[in-house]
Amino acid sequence: MTVFKKHVFVCTSGKTCAEQGSEAVCDKLKEKIKEMGLKKSIRINKSGCLGQCGFGPMVVVYPEGNWYCQVSKHDIDEIIEKDLIGDKVVKQLVYIPEKD
Repeated sequence: MTVFKKHVFVCTSGKTCAEQGSEAVCDKLKEKIKEMGLKKSIRINKSGCLGQCGFGPMVVVYPEGNWYCQVSKHDIDEIIEKDLIGDKVVKQLVYIPEKD
């Protein structure tokens, strides 16, 4: 069994993420990871609702637990280079939940 260095979840369901382009974000992430030869160390998965409707597309990177919001296809290269390869947070995409 392969143990991945990073595991990325893209919300593709729920009330809003799918409408906000999450399928395209997930597909582009998968495509770029494959092109870069990183499939053995980085896993991209669709996820169910992450409970943050209206802030999507939502992307979560583990094991760090970095939550990104309003991710577009144009953000994919930066997420890959900075977070998935460089282990640095993409600050302008970080999701900060509202306090109850």
